[in-house]
Amino acid sequence: MELKKGVETRGVDEEKWVYDSSVDHKGRIPLRASTGAWKASLFIIAIEFSERLSYFGMATSLIIYLTKVMHQDLKTAAKSVNYWAGVTTLMPLFGGFLADAYLGRFTTVFVSSVVYLLGLILLTMSTLVPSLKACDGAAVCPEPRKVHEVVFFLAIYLISMGTGGHKPSLESFGADQFDENHDEERKEKMSYFNWWNFGLCSGLLLGVTVVVYVQDHVGWGAADVILTAVMALSLVIFIIGRPFYRYQVPTGSPLTPMLQVLVAAIRKRNLPYPSNPAELYELPKSKEDKGRLLCHTESLKFLDKAAIVEDREYGAEKQNPWRLATVTKVEEMKLILNLIPIWLATLPFGISVAQTATFFVKQGTMLDRNIGNGFQIPPASVYALAAIGMIVSVTIYEKILVPVLRRATGNERGLKILQRIGFGMLFSISTMVVSALVERKRLGVVEKDPVKGSLSMSVFWLAPQFIIIGVGDGFTLVGLQEYFYDQVPDSMRSLGIAFYLGVIGAANFLSSLLITTVDHVTEKNGKSWFGKDLNTSRLDNFYWLLAAMTAANLIVYVFLARRYSYKNVQRSVAVADCCEDGFEVSMA
Repeated sequence: MELKKGVETRGVDEEKWVYDSSVDHKGRIPLRASTGAWKASLFIIAIEFSERLSYFGMATSLIIYLTKVMHQDLKTAAKSVNYWAGVTTLMPLFGGFLADAYLGRFTTVFVSSVVYLLGLILLTMSTLVPSLKACDGAAVCPEPRKVHEVVFFLAIYLISMGTGGHKPSLESFGADQFDENHDEERKEKMSYFNWWNFGLCSGLLLGVTVVVYVQDHVGWGAADVILTAVMALSLVIFIIGRPFYRYQVPTGSPLTPMLQVLVAAIRKRNLPYPSNPAELYELPKSKEDKGRLLCHTESLKFLDKAAIVEDREYGAEKQNPWRLATVTKVEEMKLILNLIPIWLATLPFGISVAQTATFFVKQGTMLDRNIGNGFQIPPASVYALAAIGMIVSVTIYEKILVPVLRRATGNERGLKILQRIGFGMLFSISTMVVSALVERKRLGVVEKDPVKGSLSMSVFWLAPQFIIIGVGDGFTLVGLQEYFYDQVPDSMRSLGIAFYLGVIGAANFLSSLLITTVDHVTEKNGKSWFGKDLNTSRLDNFYWLLAAMTAANLIVYVFLARRYSYKNVQRSVAVADCCEDGFEVSMA
């Protein structure tokens, strides 16, 4: 009776308090009713809305600015954008590490937001302060002044640094507001990534319509003032929400335990495997205060030797961590190693996405953008169609597909994470095929009328490729965010989001490398696919190449996904007492 009463008391306590190793803003155990969940995450989604409005308001017009104001040619401008986007999406690896290991997510978001704001202020100064403007007095000049180039690139790379801490920490901080051990909050957390991306796309939508319109019809300086004001507002909102947040205390470098597992496994490489996995060392659940325990898996068995207890008389807990690791630490090492093939298999998808902010937008400048009463759509505003596609797909998935699929598959998520990612990859192949056909059509029009060019074609010919990639992003990008947050060790979740961003960052660098390689090879064999402008280029051939690469990669991805084992959280004290297959086992 006393045991039953104790369990009931604990159940009541867990409804009142949050026992997931998080703390409130005063360092105490959080009260469930007044902290976390949607009451906190809505603040964070609002901040993401504001930050993405600022980011995309600048990023989608970057290639236009580089070609029109900085007078770079198409190839150079595309590579400049790809390099900047690559740095912007790889910097989160550093920011995520600092957040997880030392600063904590709240502090990292705050500091990086200040750096981000400084970059926007400097960007505004480069367009409004006379001595820093591109042209000395004249509205247009053959080439910009060097001081403008220096200040401009310093500003956008300061924004990259700010994004490096802001992006991985904010998204994982929002997901931290939900307790995975609480049934209701765990389901809410599965919806969080969908609504996060809804807020992201809503900010993107305003950024590439309202802000880009101001850039095109009022001026770059006025638009930069808006971006700076919005970012400053988001920082204020973030601080106001402080009492409602739940905070994960940083636990030191997450890389050290992994290195300890590797060293311990090498040191004990000659020891025989135990006949029963229960003989491997694990902390009792009652003593584990830094996160959840993981179940033993059969993959990468060499690493299991790190958890073999050599001297049971001495006491396992007193042994050197460089000679003995827990099963959980071993499994966390396996999780990271299992991520690598999936990460690599998503890079071709990222290369396809990279085209939307460069060549897709540049195509818009070559088409008729007039709609009714002389109104002209800014070329970067066509990007809004991708945001609309993503908003629609995320909403349909969350409100219609997930409930139906939950009943059909019995899976809480509806689709398994890797299934969702793979389904979205089909859309990226379709995007490249449609893009190739539309570009071939545009070049045909140019050949018939070289004087007028493709201005007789409506910009809405680009609508299908933007909408399709947007719908695909609603599956693949959201799935990648959830995958890299969920499938990394609990102590590495900011780094997990950074790994996701690293897919896009590395893909931007690879896109630049691919452009350079294709340019060199095709020029050597006749005429380059990348000329001085779009009319002298063969982007349609480049799009067909990307379609073939993405299709071939999808076959590899499906093979890897079907063999993948998901993280399996231990629900009881014994190592052997785990679900054999975990929550989600394969793509099958």
